[in-house]
Amino acid sequence: MRAPSGESYERVLETMRSKRLHTVCEEARCPNLGECWGAGTATFLLMGDTCTRSCGFCDIKTGRPETLDWLEPERVARAVRDMDLKHAVITSVNRDERPDGGAPIFAMVIRRIRQLQPGCSIEVLIPDFKGSRAALAIVMEARPEILNHNVETVRRLFKKVQPQDQYEWAEATLRNARSLDPDVLTKSGIMVGLGETTEEIKETMRDLRDWGVDILTIGQYLQPTLKHLPIERYYRPEEFVELKDFGMEIGFQWVESGPLVRSSYHAEKQVRALSTVHRELYGTN
Repeated sequence: MRAPSGESYERVLETMRSKRLHTVCEEARCPNLGECWGAGTATFLLMGDTCTRSCGFCDIKTGRPETLDWLEPERVARAVRDMDLKHAVITSVNRDERPDGGAPIFAMVIRRIRQLQPGCSIEVLIPDFKGSRAALAIVMEARPEILNHNVETVRRLFKKVQPQDQYEWAEATLRNARSLDPDVLTKSGIMVGLGETTEEIKETMRDLRDWGVDILTIGQYLQPTLKHLPIERYYRPEEFVELKDFGMEIGFQWVESGPLVRSSYHAEKQVRALSTVHRELYGTN
């Protein structure tokens, strides 16, 4: 990948710094930062840069985070307006010290973007809120276009990769999102290269379809530092194509599959292409 540079990249960087905002692009060392920022898009990271969980694949720092900044939603919404975004992707660290997991911050951001940047579609990549339907309902009441929660890996490796998470919490999050808002597009992502088998990947993909997930991303796990989980193997490009074909065969509306694919990669294309199809499929407004 090319090193980040250019006028658009510099404009995004200045916007983030001037409004004291974090991006998952930087905190998680995304390999696509140069491409996405060069196109004027970025994934906002809410509720600070410190996570209450310590997943084996993630480079976001772990610890006790600072108190929530209730003015952050305003700054994010103003950044979306200043960047004139047509699609905004919003994610966060885990905030397990709060019973609601910080869900009200997500809702505030969604509603303020609606006010300041009408017509901008909104995708939220949320934590599992420990499977809490009540916390999820706070987010869903604000009506994001896409509700994303990454399952990350197969059931067998789940506790090794995400020791403080549960596979059942991911299921509850994705199933409940659809039941709380039939209009929403649901999305999830898988990393490969952590020691799973191809059949285990396909089993996980079938689970996600059973949970009502519309959009799937599949990418190669890349080890951020030597302290993180090792890469068991690299998948060949043609294997990603095969997984995409399988995903489309079992009913996903969109599968983004490739070595450098991450959960918000080409997100703006997905929502534009699928919104009309989704409404026709589910008969909703």
